[in-house]
Amino acid sequence: MIEAALLALRQAFSPPFRSVLFKSVGLALVLLFFLGVLLQTIATKWIDLSNANYDLVASLLSGFGILIALIFLVPPVVSLVAGFFQDKIADLVETEHYPSDPPGRELPTLRSIFLASRFALLVLGVNLVALFLLLVPGVNIIVWWLANGYLLGREYFEFAAMRFMPEDQARAFRKRHRGRVFMGGLLVAAFMAVPILNLATPLVASAFMIHLFKKTKRT
Repeated sequence: MIEAALLALRQAFSPPFRSVLFKSVGLALVLLFFLGVLLQTIATKWIDLSNANYDLVASLLSGFGILIALIFLVPPVVSLVAGFFQDKIADLVETEHYPSDPPGRELPTLRSIFLASRFALLVLGVNLVALFLLLVPGVNIIVWWLANGYLLGREYFEFAAMRFMPEDQARAFRKRHRGRVFMGGLLVAAFMAVPILNLATPLVASAFMIHLFKKTKRT
């Protein structure tokens, strides 16, 4: 598993991978910017402009609140955007590391959009729960890590498996190896916890899970 993670990280700095990474991160940042503008516009509706003191305090609080909201929106937004580039990343990994294996097949466009959107909503839900648990020091970190580890491992491993087998078989294969998949998901969640690097998490995770699937399939 560590070998698979190192292979994914090493390839993340290769020119073809960087090209996809920059596109994905760029689109995610643009989307986050517009979400920030939208949240700020909504927040200003609540500020009483007739009271200067209240206006200042409300502006500071709303700005801080928007910053926290955007931090928690990073994982679902990046996951949603990266979903449109996963097959490209998988192709790069398979071509470089598994040239003699039969190539995986891309998911149908509508199915890919549906899965990416569903996954983004699931990630958003998990992070909202973690946000509410901020009042319980220590517990929120553990819950966030375990929940995201399970979710990230499940989704990205099944994506890798679905390139080589039908969806129901991919799900069954993941369940047979749930322990290994969960451990892989915990590694991805740890990577996602690092600021800035979390923007690259979905694409690195896609590459990592292709390696993990290949190695699991051969055992």
